[in-house]
Amino acid sequence: MVRKKRIWYPGAKYHIISRGNKKKNIFLDKVDYQIFLDILKEMNRKQPFTIISYCLMPNHTHLQVRTFDVEIWKIMKGINWRYARYFNERYSTVGHVFQGRYVSKIIENNYYNLIVNRYIHLNPVKDKLALTPKDYRWSSYRTYLGEEKSDLVEEKEILDYFGGERSLYNKFIMRFVQDFK
Repeated sequence: MVRKKRIWYPGAKYHIISRGNKKKNIFLDKVDYQIFLDILKEMNRKQPFTIISYCLMPNHTHLQVRTFDVEIWKIMKGINWRYARYFNERYSTVGHVFQGRYVSKIIENNYYNLIVNRYIHLNPVKDKLALTPKDYRWSSYRTYLGEEKSDLVEEKEILDYFGGERSLYNKFIMRFVQDFK
């Protein structure tokens, strides 16, 4: 069976999900999370793209990405291949780290762009890993609040929906935290 070709054009935005094989954890300690972030930075230097938001969950990743001149499949192949190679070497394992192909959903309007961003930042709260998105270390949320600097995340596009006001963005996200309690 032939795979359906992914939609891509320069400037295309995506919500990308990569899940651990058999839903197993792909991050076993803080070093693993940091290595994945380092791989994102390395790939960004080699094949530039923008990370609008991210969340690294124990058994999967969420990336909100805008491409430039490189197709999304090339970017994701580089990221997932490098991480799988690292993981297998570190833990003396072989085989698949990720479950099949990554999922990519194209983002074609401002509403969906904002909804994807909210979903990504609320994921640790939904999965009961944190009481608030701010409490979860492995996401871009604290960058959006201005509490952490990031040379990886470009939050301006989303913050512009709120007139650049980080506090309004925080209120928008926090309105939905109650849904998971």
